[in-house]
Amino acid sequence: MSTFVLVHGAWHTGQEFEAVAQPIRDAGHVVHCPTVAGNNPADDRRIGLGAAITSIADYLSENDLTDVILLGHSYGGMIITGVADRCPERLRRLIYWNAFVPNSGECLNDMVPPHYVAMFDAVSAASPDNSVMLPFPVWREAFINDGSAEMAQSAYDVLNPHPYATFTDAISLNVNPAEMEIGKSYINCTEDTALPQSLGWHPRLSEKLGLFRLVQIPGSHELCFTEPVALAGAIMKAGRD
Repeated sequence: MSTFVLVHGAWHTGQEFEAVAQPIRDAGHVVHCPTVAGNNPADDRRIGLGAAITSIADYLSENDLTDVILLGHSYGGMIITGVADRCPERLRRLIYWNAFVPNSGECLNDMVPPHYVAMFDAVSAASPDNSVMLPFPVWREAFINDGSAEMAQSAYDVLNPHPYATFTDAISLNVNPAEMEIGKSYINCTEDTALPQSLGWHPRLSEKLGLFRLVQIPGSHELCFTEPVALAGAIMKAGRD
């Protein structure tokens, strides 16, 4: 039996991982799906990256979790990297699922194309609380391209505005991911076009992990909605000893 903690991406909450968590639980494992600070509907959207990382580090501590397989999806890669730097003694392995891999001094916006930064800048400037929401056409065509129109809309309807400071704040690490003395895996969905594939997730970001296990699976950036059982299988494969 293993303990998995699944950290969601931007605009999501932990609830969106429950359909993925259940097959992993059915296989005999313990699965936690916390929500990162700033992503609950009632949260303050003005928080920064440091507070977001602290919320998951505190979750591990408050629940006395050790020997954890910690997964981060997309923006969640920023979170799990920070948690691994702060409390490596609680972790067995990191899993990045089409996730950002930052080195110290980098922010998420450093790893996305300029047109995304321009879009986010414009959206946040028009918001009352420096939050950003992904426009539906981008979500439908680039994030959940393997789902039906109905699924794309129903999934979009559960998303929340995201605190933009977590995209612009640089992470501060004692050790970069490649030098972390912990097992690392990267799950790459091969039809993921949330980032242009010319500036894609793997190998551009995955190789920043140094030595890592690669697990590839067909699907989009939002496989948690479109094929949760298949994603659960990939997570267990990525997390095995």
